[in-house]
Amino acid sequence: MDSLDRNEIANLILVRLKDNKDVLKKHFDATSHGIGYFYLDDLLPEKLAEEIFCNFPLVSDVQVKKSIREYKYVAAQMNKYHPLLEEVIYAFQDSSVVQIIAEICNYKGIQPDENLYAGGLSMMGKGNYLNPHLDNSHDKDIKLWRVLNLLYYVTPSWDPKDGGNLEVWPNGLKNNPVTIDAKYNRLVVMATHKKSWHSVSKVTVDAVRCCVSNYYFSSQSIDSEKSFHVTTFRGRPDQYFRDKVLKLDSFLRMGVRKLFKKGIRENPHVYKKDKL
Repeated sequence: MDSLDRNEIANLILVRLKDNKDVLKKHFDATSHGIGYFYLDDLLPEKLAEEIFCNFPLVSDVQVKKSIREYKYVAAQMNKYHPLLEEVIYAFQDSSVVQIIAEICNYKGIQPDENLYAGGLSMMGKGNYLNPHLDNSHDKDIKLWRVLNLLYYVTPSWDPKDGGNLEVWPNGLKNNPVTIDAKYNRLVVMATHKKSWHSVSKVTVDAVRCCVSNYYFSSQSIDSEKSFHVTTFRGRPDQYFRDKVLKLDSFLRMGVRKLFKKGIRENPHVYKKDKL
């Protein structure tokens, strides 16, 4: 199909959200005592979803993030890649889409992030993983609270047993997580706050799971613990020593941020639109 622009894609997203608004709202409300979330399958026409997937870059053309915390591929400098990818990312930032998602979640004052701070494209291949973590509490300028995480999965025929699935830990890291499969053409929306621990299971196949990622922000925190924190990682229940190391790692990084509010270097994971 001919590539659509962000307004046309936003209209398609809006129709699906409107058609399922009541069900999605009930699901978010039912889970909000721990980590509020909902998911919607068949978000976009299948041919469009497939076109988005087919235009994802190679892992060799994006940034790799590999450490004891995580192992994945990310990209935010969207003018380096196929134009359709930028159009679909910013379709989720259309005011009508933002508004209906805010209504589903019963949040007010929600704003998208044109800078794509920690958003954009996410790719995970064999052996990739994301340990349990809390997302950074704020935007890049530390002015707005991060409140919603939007994940749109676009890998055709992805099987849950292949890994790369979102895991949420509403009952804490000592209990089992809830797995939300990275199903093709599925949108997941998840609240982010001081208790929204989440992770991604290790990919077990020689394939790449692709995801379009957005964050929404607000001038108000959605929970009562109104304090800044860096992205905070922990070990899984069976990773005793890794958990100890990650606790220390988070403590040290938080100490640095107390001294240097915006860190000792600029976070490179933003979209600099004047950069060619």
